[in-house]
Amino acid sequence: MDKKKLVIGVIGADVHAVGISILQHAFEDAGFDVTNLGVMVSQEEYISAAIETGADAILVSSLYGHGELDCRGLRDKCNEAGLKDILLYVGGNIVVGKQPFDEVEKRFKAMGFDRVFGPGTAPETTIAALYEDFDMEAPNTED
Repeated sequence: MDKKKLVIGVIGADVHAVGISILQHAFEDAGFDVTNLGVMVSQEEYISAAIETGADAILVSSLYGHGELDCRGLRDKCNEAGLKDILLYVGGNIVVGKQPFDEVEKRFKAMGFDRVFGPGTAPETTIAALYEDFDMEAPNTED
């Protein structure tokens, strides 16, 4: 079975690099083929990389609080680029200030994101969602 391909990165003017590296290793260990675009990634860079790699999902990370602004219109741009079926995930500190997560999640889903993860979400939570959305069996990790 071919590995599912993920494009990950930190959107906008965000320079938080540690978390995206942790996610890359976690996703690779979970059996995914990961293209990590690093920090300060534009919407266009995510889309170009997704097309180039034949990605199955784009996972957007943001820690500096401006994810809502940075993510607006991403689904529309994906659709225009022929990526109508690509999974779109977003996670991290994606809004400014303390806001009820259910409201934040509703806004991002209205923007076309399939899954929305709040600050401090464990990589395992995102991996479980990927397995579910791709209808994959979790690999047997017992030795």
